[in-house]
Amino acid sequence: MESNSGEKMDYSAWSQENLIQRVTQLEAELKAQNRSLISTPPPPVEKKSWKKPRNERVFDPSKYNTRLIALKLAYLGKRYNGFEHHSNQTTPLPTIEEELWKALNKARLIFPQRANPMSPGEVNWEGCEYSKCGRTDRGVSAFGQVIGIRVRSNRPLPKKKKGAVAEGAEEVEKGPAANEFNTLPRENAVEMASPALAPSRPKSKGLPSESLGLDDPDLEETLNFDPVGQEIPYPSLLNRLLPPDIRILAWCPAPPLDFSARFSCRERRYRYFFTQPAFVPTPHHLEHPSSNSPKVKDGWLDIAAMREAAKMFEGLHDFRNFCKIDAGKQISNFERRMFYADIEEVEDSTNELGFVNGTEFVPSGSLEKVYPKIYTFNLHGSAFLWHQVRCMVSILFLVGQGLEKPSIVSELLDVEKNPRRPTYEMASDTPLVLWDCIFPREDDPERKDAMQWLHVGDGPAAGGAKYGTTGLMDDLWKVWRERKIDEMLAASLVDTVSRQGNRVEELEAGNGKKGSKSQKVFDGGNVPRLQGTYIPVMKKPVMDAVDVINEKYAVRKGFESAEDLKLQGFRRLGKSSGGETPIAEDADE
Repeated sequence: MESNSGEKMDYSAWSQENLIQRVTQLEAELKAQNRSLISTPPPPVEKKSWKKPRNERVFDPSKYNTRLIALKLAYLGKRYNGFEHHSNQTTPLPTIEEELWKALNKARLIFPQRANPMSPGEVNWEGCEYSKCGRTDRGVSAFGQVIGIRVRSNRPLPKKKKGAVAEGAEEVEKGPAANEFNTLPRENAVEMASPALAPSRPKSKGLPSESLGLDDPDLEETLNFDPVGQEIPYPSLLNRLLPPDIRILAWCPAPPLDFSARFSCRERRYRYFFTQPAFVPTPHHLEHPSSNSPKVKDGWLDIAAMREAAKMFEGLHDFRNFCKIDAGKQISNFERRMFYADIEEVEDSTNELGFVNGTEFVPSGSLEKVYPKIYTFNLHGSAFLWHQVRCMVSILFLVGQGLEKPSIVSELLDVEKNPRRPTYEMASDTPLVLWDCIFPREDDPERKDAMQWLHVGDGPAAGGAKYGTTGLMDDLWKVWRERKIDEMLAASLVDTVSRQGNRVEELEAGNGKKGSKSQKVFDGGNVPRLQGTYIPVMKKPVMDAVDVINEKYAVRKGFESAEDLKLQGFRRLGKSSGGETPIAEDADE
């Protein structure tokens, strides 16, 4: 060991105590030396951003014109909790209205009045002149749903004359919050409209331009505006913001003067899809006698009997035995007119389930070899009650399975003889589609749609919006193909399993099946319901009469009677939505 001067030191004569002190000293010197060699890292240099901070531009709705339009939309209802949104009600799935609301707001197409400033995302259609045609339930789809709504327009506002102060200008200058949420008509604005559908019941509403001097030079810019070519492409804009299974199909630039998506609709058309066979049939020799009616083979439907029963729905009838009573609406009139009711076959482009055509599966005497088939129950009516279509279909399926005669429809329509509905199960929701909504003129006996729909892709140089990249058809193809591949894989799997193992005629029924009294009842679902021995509809327990249901509801809500509820209760309950009264309101599927 060398000293600091470079001379070697002799530690042989050192005592143990001195050696320990020396070692301690050297360790301290070494630590100090090491610390001096470790450089302190320089503080991080803040990177200068060359981008200017983005200032959120204040959006002033008062600078924009508005117009009333109608939108025709389609949606697949499986992922949604129905069409209608209910305030202060949490649902397990979103509603179609919620998705429409979010898209319309994000696109700055509406400026609705906020009922609760603390909840800016709350669905509230006040100030938008919003109306809807049908209110489909959870799981139900629509291919022709219609809404009316006032939206932002590209049409220039009339120029203000010098020295003139528009009504409400003072409030706008005080702060944007005063009139920020307002999609109502602008002062002196020009707006298009078609003639009223029902001239005999005119509304106190005229074209905004009627009181204007159309030769006024200050109106030249707004009058020369092309209401279609220069307008916001509403369907394309909304389709970019909506989920892929909700699509805007068309819009009407000039709805009639008296237009309401709900009250102007004179015909609603529904389709309910089902397969034939309804569920996987059992081979003849594996069936047990108690499994079904001797007239119809297990799994199959008697389409002719269903058609016979369906035709009995046509005409004006009281459908209280074909709906769910909603006491909250206090409906007392259940008469609805059905213009058309029938069972029709639908062409199916692919068929992987060839085993169904085997002699062991088809009904005796059947000569066709093209199963499974797809059918629809097509129904056109003036208006519908809550769950009406699904109740009607449920009875048709019982007829198709041979569990009821077609005359059961006539019996249930005879409300004088049968004023209380039997407690039968209604059909499944997913196969039901609100197919179209028709808005005819009041004096048209053929009920042709009088709305001037501009479909996506119509108009000059607009074809790309339908068949171009990211066009409407591209969007729908993606949705279809995903589901079609799932269908083909599932069908191929079923068909593969049907051909595995022993031949069908070699299979034996298990002992556990003998003596079983379980009845398979088809209700539109993917598999039949199993129940005990079938009880005919007219022998099932019946529900309370309508007036009794309404009376019980009113008393439960704290009213003296149902009449008291009708007189003043709805205002107290705050039941109205979107400015439309709920009294005697149809509760559509």
